[in-house]
Amino acid sequence: METYKLDMNTPIGILEISGTEDVIQSILFVEREATFLEQDVPDVLRQCRDELNAYFRGERMTFTFPTEQIGTDFQREVWSALQTIRFSKTASYRELAERVKRPAAVRAVGATNGRNRLSIVVPCHRVIGSNGKLTGYAGGLWRKEWLLRHEQRIAHPTQ
Repeated sequence: METYKLDMNTPIGILEISGTEDVIQSILFVEREATFLEQDVPDVLRQCRDELNAYFRGERMTFTFPTEQIGTDFQREVWSALQTIRFSKTASYRELAERVKRPAAVRAVGATNGRNRLSIVVPCHRVIGSNGKLTGYAGGLWRKEWLLRHEQRIAHPTQ
């Protein structure tokens, strides 16, 4: 099955969206100029871009386009649990391990979190250390901090 790519500019850098005719398979920050422009890409990539643009404008808190991540059963459980962290909220790696009923698997949860290929949509940026500190984010801690603050501004506009 053919893979398509589309780059989008965001307030915090370039996101590369990849997918097939039917599903989005990755949304990742890249450290380069935008190169994959909107030419002959499936509608699902345009929908993903449009919904992410709405997120960055503060108009969207959830996403409706179809996604697919390939991984082990454990990885899929963790990625599913990530999606239960409510918009503008955070959870620790320990809490996430408890959500997947494997409290001793904190390190494995952290490693799986780092393998998430659907940035923002599967909100790995909402996972923090047990001490409340920001830890690890493939897109860079400064982006993680920006995303968390962005969601706080949207969820609590008067604060």
